[in-house]
Amino acid sequence: MKVSSKGEYALRALLTLGKQQGTVMTIQEISDKTLVTINYLEQILLQLKKLNYVQSKRGARGGYFLHKNASEINIGEVIRTLEGPLSPMGCASITKYEACSLEEGCQLKPLWSLVRDTIAYVLERTTLEDLLLNRINLIKGEDLIVFKK
Repeated sequence: MKVSSKGEYALRALLTLGKQQGTVMTIQEISDKTLVTINYLEQILLQLKKLNYVQSKRGARGGYFLHKNASEINIGEVIRTLEGPLSPMGCASITKYEACSLEEGCQLKPLWSLVRDTIAYVLERTTLEDLLLNRINLIKGEDLIVFKK
């Protein structure tokens, strides 16, 4: 999985709006805080609006604001929607599986599947509120990965 600039900037925009929950922010204000150009940010915010994460208000005091509560915005869902599958390889993807001629007896597929599952585990359990409150902790031991010896 590779998060593109679009995914990164979308999360920055959501964080910026989340810090100002209930406040309408102009695209210029969001751009200044996220360091994303207005033109690119417009495209991203339009996508976030179509996905129902943000809402816009027209007029002199117009701009953008979060449409959902930060606790309802799941980071895994945002990334999957904007970036596609979380799997690092098509053969390990659940939603966009791509067959490989070497798949039978492949010793790498279990690794790619573990990477996918680990990424999904962390992202699916993280909300925008968690990021805003800095509630990101290292998940340890058997809660995350169990290696066979």
